[in-house]
Formats: sequence, structure tokens, C-alpha cells
Amino acid sequence: MSARLAWRHVLVRFLGCAGALFVAVAPAAGPAVPPADAEVRRPATWPQGTGDRAAAMVSRWLEGVPDADARSHGQAAWAAAAAASPDLLDAAMASCTAVDQRAERAGAALDAPGGLTDLAWLGESSVAGFERDSVRAWLGRELVRRDRFDEALPLLTAIDPLEAVDPAAVLFHTAACQHWLLDTEAAITTLDRLLERVGEIPVRYERVARLLRADIAALEDESLDHISRRMRDVTRRLGLGRPGPRTRQVQDGVIESLDKLIAKIEQQQQQGNGGGAGGGSGGDGGQGGRPMDDSRIAGGKGPGEVTRKDIGDGDGWGQLPPHKREEALQQIGREYPAHYREAIEQYFKRLAAGEEPAPPR
Repeated sequence: MSARLAWRHVLVRFLGCAGALFVAVAPAAGPAVPPADAEVRRPATWPQGTGDRAAAMVSRWLEGVPDADARSHGQAAWAAAAAASPDLLDAAMASCTAVDQRAERAGAALDAPGGLTDLAWLGESSVAGFERDSVRAWLGRELVRRDRFDEALPLLTAIDPLEAVDPAAVLFHTAACQHWLLDTEAAITTLDRLLERVGEIPVRYERVARLLRADIAALEDESLDHISRRMRDVTRRLGLGRPGPRTRQVQDGVIESLDKLIAKIEQQQQQGNGGGAGGGSGGDGGQGGRPMDDSRIAGGKGPGEVTRKDIGDGDGWGQLPPHKREEALQQIGREYPAHYREAIEQYFKRLAAGEEPAPPR
């Protein structure tokens, strides 16, 4: 195995371990989001979704439906869904499926083997804007919940929040797709727009949006964290049965980034070795601190003796005292992202329980 392949193997195993424990919503670190103070925050560029506004939108849409029975069914479906739940997208979709069988088939095909294959009708001029945007928003949200971000994003970005029955939901789920797919600029723009209505949008949207923005703004291109997330995205795509050109493109990008990182490490090693080249030859056969090449016998001339050290024979060998372990974890938390601390905590817990730590995948 060549040195570069060995490096790549080590990095892939490390990133696989870290990526498996990475959470989609990272801790709030990095640049702060725009202030929430009303005097500083810019005016909102989209309307807040309310039940009254949504009901008025449904009524205007149904007035344009020519079939009287369809209008009646649509209004009844809206009323029943709105009474059962405050979820505006669910209520709008219920009304759309009561009026249009194509909307009903689209919802049923969400988990079908073939997936969403026939949505061309949404672009027809005969489909009213309310129905088109409501079906797109509902399908987009459901696809996000199924980790199908590539399919959800085109549906969500085609919606104008000014015309959406639930603008906050559209913006939030659009940003979730952009965050996962590492479209940094687009994600920050969408999140900033969502946070224009801090204090008015659902609390869960606001808190997660702040975390997502801080996380994506602090992410550096070609960093270990960035590579790890792309590897995680490849795992997601393969898990969904999507081994297509886009997945291969992401895989090729990961390999290219790993090679760049390895080349950078090799360059740093060469620079370090060059600085100490005149320091004489040690027991490494004049290698200047460079690791031995594969399949070559070392030329050292030492006696091969090692100073013995008493490490004790108690049952607690290899375990730090609790206060020392916590001190180490705190140091890790200051210097590395939080998901690394979580990985190490899980490692310690398995050791304390007498379990063999799980190998990285």
C-alpha cells in the first residue's frame, strides 16, 4: 500500500467515525446571527402565515373552482383539517386533495417505489397558484422529513413565500435542504430571511434556524468537518438507493479533497524535515525524522533495550480519575467541535462498561 493510500485510509476511517456521530443541528458556534432587536432588524420581506390569512386564501381559490361539489368538498376538508390541527400545510393539502385527484395521487406516491415521477401537471396554466404552491410546499416538507433533500429543494425554491399559505415553513425547510447540501451562501440568505420575523415564527423554527446559521457560517471549505459532511451525504444517498451520477460526483469530490489534505500534510512534513536536515543522523538511518518506508529493514544500531516503568497492576489501569477525565473533555470541548466531544464521551462510556469500542464505519 502506498503512503498516500495509507493516509487516505486513515482519514476515511477517522471521518467515518466522526461523521456517524455528527448531528444535523450543530451547536451554536461561530458568527452570530443578526440581532433580534426590532429597531435593528430589517423589515420583514414576507407575510406571517396565520389561520385567518390562510382561510381567506382557500376561499379565494375555491371561488375559481368551477365544480360546485368540488368547492363544497374542498371547503369541508379545509374546515375539518384546520379544526383538528393548526398545521396550515396539512389543512391546505387536505383541501387540494379533496378538489383535485392529481394532488391526492401525488401525496400517495410519496413513498411509492417509483417515487414522485409525475408532477408536470403542477406547471400547467390551468392549476391555480394556491393549489400549485400548497402541493409543492407539502411535498417538499415531507421529502425533507425523509432526508430526500435533493428532491425537496427544487419544489421549495419554486415557491414565492409572499404567496405561500405558510411562508415560515417554506423558508425553514428550504434552508434545511441548503444546509445539508452545504450550499453555504444560499442557506445563510434563506435563514436570514426567515429570522426577519423573530418572535413571530414558531419557537422551534427560530431556535433551529439560529443554530443552523451559526453552524454553516463557521464551516470552512475543504476542512475535515466539511469533508466529513460530504461523506455523510454520500452515505445518505446510498441509503436511499441513489447511486447515480450526483452521488459519484460527491464521492469524487471527497477523494479529491482527501488527496489535497494529504498533499498538504506531506508538504508540511517535508518542510519540517528540511529544517532539521543538518542536525546529524540518528538511529533512523539518516531519515531526518521521516517514517520508515514500507518493506525496508531499519538500519538502527541501538541495543534494543527499553526502560521499564512500573504502571501498576490494579484493576483501574488505563482509566483516568473522574476529575482528570472531565478536565480532558473540557479541553476537547474548547478546541474541537461538540460532536467530537460526544464521540469521545461515548468511547469512555463503553470502556467504563467493559465493552469493546465500536469500530468506525
